[in-house]
Amino acid sequence: MKEICENIIDIVNNSIRAEATLIKIEVHENKKADTMTLAITDNGTGMDRVTLNRIADPFYTTKQNKKTGLGTSLLKYHAELTGGHFFISSESGKGTKVIAEFGLTHVDRQPLGDITGTLLLFLTGHPDIQFKYNHITGKGTFKLDSFELSEALEMKLNSPGVRPVIKEFIENNLMEIGAGE
Repeated sequence: MKEICENIIDIVNNSIRAEATLIKIEVHENKKADTMTLAITDNGTGMDRVTLNRIADPFYTTKQNKKTGLGTSLLKYHAELTGGHFFISSESGKGTKVIAEFGLTHVDRQPLGDITGTLLLFLTGHPDIQFKYNHITGKGTFKLDSFELSEALEMKLNSPGVRPVIKEFIENNLMEIGAGE
């Protein structure tokens, strides 16, 4: 995976497969601490201890049609490569939380990538799941709640013609807080 957004897509897809109805994504760019922290939390089915203990193993997967599970192990690898940390917690029936901290200015840190496109993918592709996105920088905070946005627009987020409106909304707010600078 070349961008952090690809890791977000992988982890969120795992949350969707785990039947989550609420998925929270947070990106915190902290220039003073020289860190970028990614946290993804869901209320899905969660994992038992055996699965949780093996989840970062690249040769372990819960998917029937795959032989390897590189997503989580690559996220862990890339975080640790930059001097950062990786943490995952989960409880059966309650959900999962994944945290990856990267060295913000470390030469080996992947770029964040197209966060707007990543959010659009999930907001418009899964309108019945509540997504809460929180992006924090030294210049401010951008918060998005998919259900609140749908209510404000008075339509489902997968309705025809709404995608450009959402895209502009996300781009303008990310620009305002200097995301990815």
